[in-house]
Amino acid sequence: MDVNQPKQEHLLALKVMRLTKPTLFTNIPVTCEERDLPGNLFNQLMKDDPSTVKGAETLMLGEMLTLPQNFGNIFLGETFSSYISVHNDSNQVVKDILVKADLQTSSQRLNLSASSAAVAELKPDCCIDDVIHHEVKEIGTHILVCAVSYTTQTGEKMYFRKFFKFQVLKPLDVKTKFYNAESDLSSVTDEVFLEAQIQNITTSPMFMEKVSLEPSMMYNVAELNAVDAAGESESTFGSRTYLQPMDTRQYLYCLKPKQEFAEKAGVIKGVTVIGKLDIVWKTNLGERGRLQTSQLQRMAPGYGDVRLSLETIPDTVNLEEPFDITCKITNCSERTMDLVLEMCNTNSIHWCGVSGRQLGKLHPSSSLHLALTLLSSVQGLQSVSGLRLTDTFLKRTYEYDDIAQVCVVSSEVKQN
Repeated sequence: MDVNQPKQEHLLALKVMRLTKPTLFTNIPVTCEERDLPGNLFNQLMKDDPSTVKGAETLMLGEMLTLPQNFGNIFLGETFSSYISVHNDSNQVVKDILVKADLQTSSQRLNLSASSAAVAELKPDCCIDDVIHHEVKEIGTHILVCAVSYTTQTGEKMYFRKFFKFQVLKPLDVKTKFYNAESDLSSVTDEVFLEAQIQNITTSPMFMEKVSLEPSMMYNVAELNAVDAAGESESTFGSRTYLQPMDTRQYLYCLKPKQEFAEKAGVIKGVTVIGKLDIVWKTNLGERGRLQTSQLQRMAPGYGDVRLSLETIPDTVNLEEPFDITCKITNCSERTMDLVLEMCNTNSIHWCGVSGRQLGKLHPSSSLHLALTLLSSVQGLQSVSGLRLTDTFLKRTYEYDDIAQVCVVSSEVKQN
């Protein structure tokens, strides 16, 4: 066998081109001061240049569009489109042409061909065209493998392949933070606040079309990214939602358990899966991209065996005058408790009533409401503290400080 045997020429030629939208033409302005030697020559040349913006010739961005000169960048979440053309460069008819396009990633191999059927024949100077589309879902090296097989007039079966390598980059940097909130004064359910920080790490601005949170089955979600202005809802980011390169935007969401899970303290306590973010954006001349995060998980709140939450409390109270609050005590354990309530005074808060009273038995996942009276001997914003629960079965004590805060004023100030 002759190792120096010349490479066999194929009758068909394969061309692969990426389909992408054009970009705005950019020019480099060249100017000088009028007292310099060229005088006003450079400024006049820029004004006469048809690619510049009239009245803003020194801006680099022009009015014309330019076709892509290279493969360009592909970002995760965008749609990769490519044009594949097989042309018969010979003077003979080629039969049984089969064109196959596969995309090889680090984890899988995908078939992108629109049809798997072979073309019966291809005459000279004719071509077979195909357009493939694929939503990129992985970061890293991708290889487009195009394979062509055909049969010559003499019955010889021919086959060749071409490889096209490209990198898929990360367009956004997404960071999330969770805040576990206790029940508010009008609800008996827990709230979870999600803060999502989204940063544009590409080199071009993005139009943020949609950033939403798809909650898990146990939660309902409310977006906190709009304010009411003149009776209309207006985005906190303004009317233009462009995200410049390397800029970061923060989105806030509030999740509340659905009604069927709200009263099940043990169930909500163990829920860690919150949902996933759905982000849609557009770049350049309307190229669309979309990303969905994996299921976001939070650290489950640690209530312990007994949870004490505040139901009602006045906003403002008078100095040294009794006021009432309502607390809710929930057994988050899997055993029955026999609870005793103790009230310990602090420097500013004094409890009214008998300390050490029996609350009775509390079964698992059950709750009881407790009305308490107290007064404050110090003005200002005071912390309600000093409650202690003891389980007589296991001789365990649970202390609760900083239950809530209340504003204490003198009676004269409140009357005014």
